[in-house]
Amino acid sequence: MGVGKKIRLNNVINPETGKTIIVPMDHGVSSGPIEGITNIKEAVTKVAQGGADAVVIHKGNVRLVFGEGRKNIGLIVHLSASTDWSPHKNDKVLVGTVEEALRLGADMVSIHVNMGAEGEPQMLQDFGKVAKACEEWQIPLLAMIYGRGPKIENQYDPKVVAHCARLGAELGADIVKVPYTGDPESFSKVVEGAGIPVVIAGGPKMKSAKDVLEMVYGAIQAGAAGLSIGRNVFQAQDPAKMVRAMAAIVHEGKSVEEALEILNKE
Repeated sequence: MGVGKKIRLNNVINPETGKTIIVPMDHGVSSGPIEGITNIKEAVTKVAQGGADAVVIHKGNVRLVFGEGRKNIGLIVHLSASTDWSPHKNDKVLVGTVEEALRLGADMVSIHVNMGAEGEPQMLQDFGKVAKACEEWQIPLLAMIYGRGPKIENQYDPKVVAHCARLGAELGADIVKVPYTGDPESFSKVVEGAGIPVVIAGGPKMKSAKDVLEMVYGAIQAGAAGLSIGRNVFQAQDPAKMVRAMAAIVHEGKSVEEALEILNKE
């Protein structure tokens, strides 16, 4: 990895722990102004106060969030998009470039690939182009990869998730985001097979904070480099507290019980 990528990656991955808490807030393109991110500037401020390492937002929101100057949080500009209204919502297209992201002050860019979807060929080709540009401009790349398509019965199947993670590594990602397989033993094989830092996705809003923290703890025990969780953070009762609880596990090696104590403090 070149020195430019290393410098920028330190704004996303905590250099002391080697781990990261990323909060994606790109959902406005796919789902509209949903609960928790209706006011995107306020949402980013809350997770920054909690100690999140980085946020993922689309280029148009960079001006709204960072227009008054740098916040104490890493900036990842998302380059992929589709909407929930599309008959082909699993087929992501590029809506931004690496050069645009750099001009906006990004520390990193991210793309989304749905392995197995009908549009997989184009998404893989786009992945290759973005990875090449990232290497040329020395900006790190986060690849969000999920198994979604007619031939995939279960996107959480360890074999599917391991393939997603390896795909990200093989095509040039610096960090890959994949679903959690459900237990540390199977997820440790995903991490081992990737060979690059792996972070877990949060998926749909979960029933309880304990469920979320247990998933985070399991992933860290399996060797994950952290998390990239959206709804289960920005739709939490107190997003800042949720991030602090997650940080206790990710950056401090605390237990789920200790993290819950942080979350439940008045």
